[in-house]
Amino acid sequence: MNKKLAAALSGGAVLVLALSGCSDDSDDKVNAWAKQVCDQVQPQVKKIEEANTAIQKETTDQSKADVVQKTDSAAFQSMSEAYKAMGAAVKSAGAPPVDEGEKTQQEAVKELDGISTAYANLKKQVDGLDTKDQAKFADGLKGIAAELDKLSKSGNQALTKLQSGDVGKAMKKQQSCQRSASPSPS
Repeated sequence: MNKKLAAALSGGAVLVLALSGCSDDSDDKVNAWAKQVCDQVQPQVKKIEEANTAIQKETTDQSKADVVQKTDSAAFQSMSEAYKAMGAAVKSAGAPPVDEGEKTQQEAVKELDGISTAYANLKKQVDGLDTKDQAKFADGLKGIAAELDKLSKSGNQALTKLQSGDVGKAMKKQQSCQRSASPSPS
């Protein structure tokens, strides 16, 4: 059962990577916009990856319920804050200088804020679980894993659109937006 939670969390990491890698244009305005966003997003991506790692480390069948709860709660809080910060980074960068840039920016910010809210809600759920009853706790984690699975499969169309075309090409050129050579989620 805890393996399902870890797998769902790994799927959630895919959302993070949607912003951290993107294709080679030389338009200075687009490159400047991409650099600004990438430089602000990169620390948040690292924060989310660290939270996922912490959860996976504590999500074993031998882990004590109170330790899992504390770890998950802190990780979900961290993820919520990171997605909120990514939304703020995209918002503060302004609309990308491309066709429909303002609409694309607004949709991406809305999506990132929505993901942030979803993780904040997961934190509340895990905080409310009864750690004294292992069976109830396990059942509660199953519900959270299901929510995580939905979150990881939820559409990230706005982020995909944000990183397409000229903006995507410019983002790919930014060192802070290039994916690290870390193993892909399983």
